[in-house]
Amino acid sequence: MAATLKIGFLGSGKMASALAKGFVASKIVSPKQIIASDVMEPARAAFAKDVGASVTDSNADVLRFANVLVLAVKPDQVSGVLNEIKPLCTEKHLLISIAAGITLTKLEAALPMSARVIRVMPNTPALVGAGAAGYALGSHATSEDGEITQQLLSAVGVAFAVKESLLDAVTGLSGSGPAYVFQIIEALSDGGVAAGLPRDVATHLAAQTLLGSAKMVLETGLHPGALKDMVTSPGGTTIEGLHELEKGALTATLINAVRAAAEKSKKLGAA
Repeated sequence: MAATLKIGFLGSGKMASALAKGFVASKIVSPKQIIASDVMEPARAAFAKDVGASVTDSNADVLRFANVLVLAVKPDQVSGVLNEIKPLCTEKHLLISIAAGITLTKLEAALPMSARVIRVMPNTPALVGAGAAGYALGSHATSEDGEITQQLLSAVGVAFAVKESLLDAVTGLSGSGPAYVFQIIEALSDGGVAAGLPRDVATHLAAQTLLGSAKMVLETGLHPGALKDMVTSPGGTTIEGLHELEKGALTATLINAVRAAAEKSKKLGAA
């Protein structure tokens, strides 16, 4: 696959750059097999510097070069880009969209009949090779298209094939989730500072604590509740802290945050 794969990014922002760097680092493709287009010169320059790939201000150049297209523009720009590329889109092209909330139905309706489309919800930790993504195949996408998408996304983290109806939940959980975690890290750091720690030490300890805890969940296979109990000694410090979290409704608040973000994603898709 790698020898024939040519990837074109329609949009060259941070997520596009993160994905492209991951593809190159994993040796799925070389920089010579990648091109990106963007109307903004600074975005093109940053992509070229980060990835070492070709850039252009013409979406047509991307379609002439690539057989896998990654639609990486903001949701409100999708319609214009699809209208522009429709006359140039052929059976050789697979379109992978990372535009939040834009449904497969809308994507397919804006392209030629039988267009092969896959909708993806990635997240920003792809920037450091630790992304979490969900993807859904369109009505004309093949199993090979799904395998290509899985391999590409796995280069920058983990990916799960899901029904499209579940992509809003993916958006609410892993798509928006990094922001929740960053806020938790900031709050833990604030608590450390309040208890007397220097800010840099508190932030590093907080971030490393979340990193280590996540690794324990992933690598031990134990339920998070079981791991929590392993830390919680009878009459100890941890149960006191957990009691305060429950008084503040942490569990319910995080559940509500995921649900609210998922509902917002549905509304964006219906707009």
